[in-house]
Amino acid sequence: MNRSEAAELLGHCAAFDNRKESVAAATAWASALHDVPLDADTRNAVSTYYTTAPKDPDAKLWILPHHVRTLRSKIRSARLENFQYEPVEGESTAEYLARYRGQVQAIASGRVPAPASRLAIEADPAGRFMRELEARGWEGNRRVDEDERPVEAELIDSVRRSGPLGLVCPTCQAAIGRPCKTPGGSEKQPLGKPRAKPHTARLRAAAGRSDQTPEQRAAEEQRIRAMSARHLARQAAAEDDIPDAEIVEEAS
Repeated sequence: MNRSEAAELLGHCAAFDNRKESVAAATAWASALHDVPLDADTRNAVSTYYTTAPKDPDAKLWILPHHVRTLRSKIRSARLENFQYEPVEGESTAEYLARYRGQVQAIASGRVPAPASRLAIEADPAGRFMRELEARGWEGNRRVDEDERPVEAELIDSVRRSGPLGLVCPTCQAAIGRPCKTPGGSEKQPLGKPRAKPHTARLRAAAGRSDQTPEQRAAEEQRIRAMSARHLARQAAAEDDIPDAEIVEEAS
């Protein structure tokens, strides 16, 4: 689209929104729509924009170049909804690409009528196949009685996600699909802050391993206490190493 074509398009827009045309506006629109031709689809894009009411009833519709580009693309894509490439036997890759692009351009532009309906597979072979199955006693389409339907608990078990989040945490009682929580809580997070990793008991249960014995739990707690003590000791040592501030007296 050149500047004169952009000026013509702006005149079409002005018929809807009473904008003032100018050379500067035509130059800007020609730059924004340099690869969009001034054709019937471009004019219809403007009409489509002003056909749709704004979300805010008090707002004024004011079309911009990107609206023209987007709506024109939608108009052309709608013609390709039922398009299906018709191959030619023995064609090469280059021939296929050339024919495919030619068919797409012809239908999208409206030069060739768009397909009225999508191609479908004939039902006869499928019908014969189903009759053969039913003759051999297949009951895949039989109706399920209420008494034969699985209970809700069984359905829940069948759709549970895998991994630790697929079961309730034995430590913090986090629900299925929810992350584990740290102890305590706050006004912002009443149930506690989410943990980056699930609790060990939840990981163990997800892996199918048995829970810890009282002796194992005691050893684990002792290990955690020892790690905490070492951390506190390192912090205390770091605070003792802070040098005293030197007082520098200014010369009189």
